[in-house]
Amino acid sequence: MNTLLFTVLGYLSGSVLYARVASSLFGRDDLAAGSSDDNPGTFNAFKNGGFACGVFTLIGDIGKAFFPVWLYLISTDEETWRTGISLVLWAPVFGHLFPLFFGFHGGKGIAASFGSLLGLWAGAFISVPVFCLAFLFLLFKLVIRVSPDFYMTGLVFLLFPLLLLPFGLPLAILAGGLMISVSVLFRLSLSKEERGELEVKLLWMR
Repeated sequence: MNTLLFTVLGYLSGSVLYARVASSLFGRDDLAAGSSDDNPGTFNAFKNGGFACGVFTLIGDIGKAFFPVWLYLISTDEETWRTGISLVLWAPVFGHLFPLFFGFHGGKGIAASFGSLLGLWAGAFISVPVFCLAFLFLLFKLVIRVSPDFYMTGLVFLLFPLLLLPFGLPLAILAGGLMISVSVLFRLSLSKEERGELEVKLLWMR
């Protein structure tokens, strides 16, 4: 019952798009309007709403995924969460991608993915997944620079579940990572974002 409860709560929590909330709270127009990707996420909140909107959106999008995962882990025995954590990790991210409260049209799920994995770290002291995701973003943003971001995000989530395999993580965590990646990639495939031409540059290339 705990797994089902926190899966539903996670999805509903993920369905709150804090960029939309910020636009009302700070008296701004739609923060995603006019952007190339129509993404109600942190980047457009900073870009179109300013620092306060951006910080509010970032904290909200991370927190809405962090707390369901963390609360599930601290309120559930290990035997149970080792089989059910995949759904609870995935639910807030899926809620952000396909939010019930906003016509199932959400964002890219990056901040929510980090929130879920940070919740796993805080609740079960398993840090490998969040560091793997951060490593991939840093790798393809700073060292092997992949652009536009559409391709970079796709590559990160394509490789993320594969990068987890060598670390001996519980099967349910591997499944959760795979479910998050498949959902993000599916949402990305539906994006109307102008994709442009793929460019790959190494750190030392101008």
